[in-house]
Amino acid sequence: MAATNELISWGTPARLDRTGDSLLGRERELEQSHDFLSDPDGPRLVLVRGETGVGRSAFLKAVGGRLRAEGTAVLAVDCVLGDGERPLLLALRLVMALEEHRSASPRRPAGKSVTRLLSAVDQRDPTAMQALLRASLTQATPLTIMVDDIQHADPDSLAVLCQVDFSRLAPGVRLVVSAVRHVAPGPGGTGEGTPDAASHGRKPGDARAPGRDGSAGLLERLSGIEGARTVELSPLGPDDVTALVARWLRAKPDAVLARQAGELTRGIPGAVDALLAGWTRRDGIRVADGHAFLGARTPVPVLPDDNAFVMAVDALGEPYRAVAAALSILGPLGRPALRLTAAWAGLSVDAAYDGVRRLVEAGILDQVPGPDGATAEGWTFRLPLTEHTVRERLSPVDRRRLSATAVEILWKDADAESAGRVIRPAPGLLDEANALAYRADRVADAGSRVDRERAVAELTAAAWRMRPGTGDGRALLWLRAARDLTEHADTRDLVLQQYGRIAYLACDFATGRAAGESLLRNPGPALSDVDLQETANLVVAATANQRDWATMSRLATAYWWDGLPVPALAKVSGQAMALCYLSRWKDAADLLQRTETVWTTGPRARAVPARLGAMADLAMGRPEPYRRELALHEAPELPPGKAYSLASGMFDDLLAGYDLDAADKLLETAGLTVQVLPPLGQFLFDHLTGRWDRALESARRLLACNEIQSTPVSDNSLMPAWTAAILLARGRVTSALQMVEETRGPDTSPPQCALDASEAEVLMTLGDMDAAEKTLRRGLAAAREHDQIYGTEELWAPLAEVTAEAGRTAEAAACVESLGQIASSTGSGRAQLRYLLASARVLCQEAPDTARDHLREAVNLARSRGLPFETATTLLEAADGGADSGKSLYEAYELFGMAGATLWRFHTRTMLREAGLAIPGRKQATAENDHLLATLLAEQLTTRQIATVLRLKEDAVVGRLTRLLARTGKRSRTELVTAVLTGTLDSL
Repeated sequence: MAATNELISWGTPARLDRTGDSLLGRERELEQSHDFLSDPDGPRLVLVRGETGVGRSAFLKAVGGRLRAEGTAVLAVDCVLGDGERPLLLALRLVMALEEHRSASPRRPAGKSVTRLLSAVDQRDPTAMQALLRASLTQATPLTIMVDDIQHADPDSLAVLCQVDFSRLAPGVRLVVSAVRHVAPGPGGTGEGTPDAASHGRKPGDARAPGRDGSAGLLERLSGIEGARTVELSPLGPDDVTALVARWLRAKPDAVLARQAGELTRGIPGAVDALLAGWTRRDGIRVADGHAFLGARTPVPVLPDDNAFVMAVDALGEPYRAVAAALSILGPLGRPALRLTAAWAGLSVDAAYDGVRRLVEAGILDQVPGPDGATAEGWTFRLPLTEHTVRERLSPVDRRRLSATAVEILWKDADAESAGRVIRPAPGLLDEANALAYRADRVADAGSRVDRERAVAELTAAAWRMRPGTGDGRALLWLRAARDLTEHADTRDLVLQQYGRIAYLACDFATGRAAGESLLRNPGPALSDVDLQETANLVVAATANQRDWATMSRLATAYWWDGLPVPALAKVSGQAMALCYLSRWKDAADLLQRTETVWTTGPRARAVPARLGAMADLAMGRPEPYRRELALHEAPELPPGKAYSLASGMFDDLLAGYDLDAADKLLETAGLTVQVLPPLGQFLFDHLTGRWDRALESARRLLACNEIQSTPVSDNSLMPAWTAAILLARGRVTSALQMVEETRGPDTSPPQCALDASEAEVLMTLGDMDAAEKTLRRGLAAAREHDQIYGTEELWAPLAEVTAEAGRTAEAAACVESLGQIASSTGSGRAQLRYLLASARVLCQEAPDTARDHLREAVNLARSRGLPFETATTLLEAADGGADSGKSLYEAYELFGMAGATLWRFHTRTMLREAGLAIPGRKQATAENDHLLATLLAEQLTTRQIATVLRLKEDAVVGRLTRLLARTGKRSRTELVTAVLTGTLDSL
């Protein structure tokens, strides 16, 4: 990755970059080949074998490049599809190329040689051609001849090569050929997998068994020549696939992307290339902060017709393509798939078996051995990506017919086991782990060709059983099919309701909103008042997560809801939720108070409005109702999904206020763990508990793919704001500021106190106090306009610091007073901590003893709250104010290290040095200083800005930079920046 002047953005489409000649995962094979070819006594014939797409051509290119770099002459001859139809073509080309490269004696007239060559070709005389080729090889000057894709060569030329005595080649002459082999050689030596013949009436020794005739047999004979050596190129392992994806995307793939790339391609580089090309063509991969992510609903791409894997199927012609098409749907059924394929394609079972045999020979199918190891249990596609493409290329009619056939078998087997209709993995499926998904896929594809009522029941049940985040796109397809299959309006409404919910959970907010609005405009009798209430909430939540604040403003009016034929419960609940998402807390509280009799009709109806009312009171500084809601008294009377949703939303509320203790108690009450919470809650938890690497990883993914499900908390900007805080603490100052700018909403959006606080912190770090004060006052004005108090301590505290530093003591004291009032009214430990620290800063000159008392109280409070970064910054301020010892500095140093807050670690080292204390691990400290300085350079900061960030003089920064260049051997800032961007600085 070259250095660039453009900052890394969050959520940009990935692009494919295949530049770079080095091979990944082939180091052992490259060394093996080089050893063969550089040893004077080494083999004269080397075969490079591997299946289609494994990278044989690239490997030959790399081998040839290394030989040329060492001074060895290399001659390249490529075979292409169609060469096999021209007898002796390869032999002709080899002889002509060798003659052109002869230099041992003065060049002889070519006319006579050419005449003999052409005559041998015209008469198809292998004996004459063999003599000519032998003469050319024995008289050639030292060189290595490389023949790529020799499986395309004509059989006559291959037969001629098989007769060559390679031990008598001229000194220094080597022949390297690459040829396809779909599987590694087995005990039989052919290396070509085949279906079991005995199971279909064919004798094992049948002359039609593959690998014994034609080019395949000749290639095996060639590899068996005495002294020849074979280099096998196997598929790449998971780590190498991940590295390949990272190289081509110029970004580190997350675990989901890396896993899918490996599973769909089975480690074949050509398939990885095709897969990434398909995804990037549709912007399915997003890059954030140098990391690549696959959207949760991104479908597997269909390979184009000119792709090598598709052409391999098409080249076989009929009936083989028909057999492959049928097995792309019926294959998971195992052995019965062969009979069903024959019936669908209009073939005999033997003819269908021949089709399977040919597909195995071509490396398109693999045989799945049965328990006895002798008979086939079934056949699977060697590449899932090919299987997907073959299936998607079927016409809708054929796909429906084949799927209906599969469903009939599955249902028949299930009915034979039980008279009930409980969904269970169908017996006999080759892939039991994915039986549920396969069955639902086939039911969805079969459509009206199967029993509609049973199909709808299975599809809806399968969608609910799919865990959110693991197959969201698939579940939506099943529910869409169920909706289309439903014949009764009542059932259709219930399916549409579920469709909207699943779409929301899958972060497909547009689909969820459209489904909800459809139900609200035309509700059927099957939906109860509570169902419609939940649908109204769904519409509002989806609109809020789309950041459509203009529509949200309309949803917050009674006028919009009065036009809908829904009960008052749905109208009130939807309007109240819209008001809360807009942070119009007083309006929401007033509405819910006026309509209390409407929504207190039962636990399920009361659940959301009660929580919204409590949230509004909390935001306005009245926490008592919210504390009562934390007890979850009515949770046992709620459906599990609703109880989970309420608990997870309140968990987010509490962490927004830095109240980890109350959040932990809430989870204990609800019987939940952090691991089962939505991604936003997990991010907030990881951030507060100092697990910043994990928090940053999830933030990249969620922000890149826009998959954040926010609840109506006091602040909807927590994720970008806290992500910016991590970036800043790690020295990525400009990236933090960019994060704030990219995610800031329009003027019509609700208050974003956390984002304002993060932006102000960045500006203060850069020394721009005026801009920081402007940001803080803007945030406070927005909060005041919305009657919001909760969370504003994050704005008042830095404003007290800015005004105190400017010498405006009265204004600073007013800020401290506001902090005290917030702490008193909300009972927030976070607000109390901010009050103590701000008051100590303001009082340090006029009342130093009181200031130190406040600092000591702050340290005790921070330690009791157990938030690592909060504790560390408090210890640092206490030490700076003379209220704590050097031991506290060491404690802060360790806590900053745990979170990876390198900028704060730097400031702590400065304070240790000024206090005359030893710095732990000087070698590590030097490395951290170097990396931090290089990071600041990569963030495009000037020397003056770096000095401000590090709180040093400019001359000191220049000196540090000079020493860094000397230590790393870099000649310029640009080279240092490149090392940071490529992640190679740490290895220097």
